[in-house]
Amino acid sequence: MKEKSQERQRIDKALELAESAMATDGSHHKQWYLDQIIRALTGCPIVQKTSKDHQGQTFKYDVQGESPEYIEFVRSAKDGEDGADTYDWDVGIAP
Repeated sequence: MKEKSQERQRIDKALELAESAMATDGSHHKQWYLDQIIRALTGCPIVQKTSKDHQGQTFKYDVQGESPEYIEFVRSAKDGEDGADTYDWDVGIAP
């Protein structure tokens, strides 16, 4: 079986996130999905993080980190007529 190209993997991940976003209420959650879609399309690596739950138990989870392409995309999106930080970049809140 032929392995998917990196481009196809990025597109598939973005489409999967877009589908999940359609079933989610709340603009702050939809904003998170939009940011995640952009991270998928710009090839952000998967990074493992550690946190604690409400009972103080430690757990690990995977998130999309930042790629150079993502960082440049965000920098460009924030740039405007009033300089480098004309616009905000909102990563939203995970559902």
